[in-house]
Amino acid sequence: MKLYIYDHCPFCVRARMSFGLFNIDVEQIILANDDEDTPISMIGAKQVPILQKPDGSYMGESLDIVRWVREYADGKLDEAIRPEIQAWFDKVSSYQNKLVWPRNIKLGLPDYPTQSAIDYFVKKKEETIGKFEEHLTNTPQYLAQLHTDLAELEKLVVSTETLAGKLSMEDILIFPILRNLTMVRGLELPEKLLAYVNTMSKAAKVPLYFDRAL
Repeated sequence: MKLYIYDHCPFCVRARMSFGLFNIDVEQIILANDDEDTPISMIGAKQVPILQKPDGSYMGESLDIVRWVREYADGKLDEAIRPEIQAWFDKVSSYQNKLVWPRNIKLGLPDYPTQSAIDYFVKKKEETIGKFEEHLTNTPQYLAQLHTDLAELEKLVVSTETLAGKLSMEDILIFPILRNLTMVRGLELPEKLLAYVNTMSKAAKVPLYFDRAL
């Protein structure tokens, strides 16, 4: 099997987590961010992750891939998501890209092997959130809000291994966001969340960005 991804993509992290957590081998292929032809030839759209299954067919949509891997592995992954967790995800998703997107192009990720790949990403994303440099300047105010929200999330952590005390869609939803935020210098994760992020990173085989935070 092959999994086509971007390293920075939280939706790709969802799919990567499923393979790591269920100990299923998959070849991970990182596409250049400006490569439109490859994903379009597979699923008719420029999006990842894309799974090439054992029969050679392709599957998109991160949660569809997660559920497929769960069935393939005969694994257990609870579908339940607490309303408070969903509300936290929706709130933080409204602003966290203002911290993440201006940084991931500076980390030397394989998603951006050329200047054209960087330029492609910047053009697309600045159309959504505005100028990257302005958001980098506003980092302190975003971090202040994030730290308040992280304190609220920590109150919902049942276990430092899994958010709900058992592997669930909550982990698939929340870990990719927390993982990407580790690229932000100045991020201060509360104790239980820091333990959770480190534990889940190892279990899911998805490295963090602490060592290159900007």
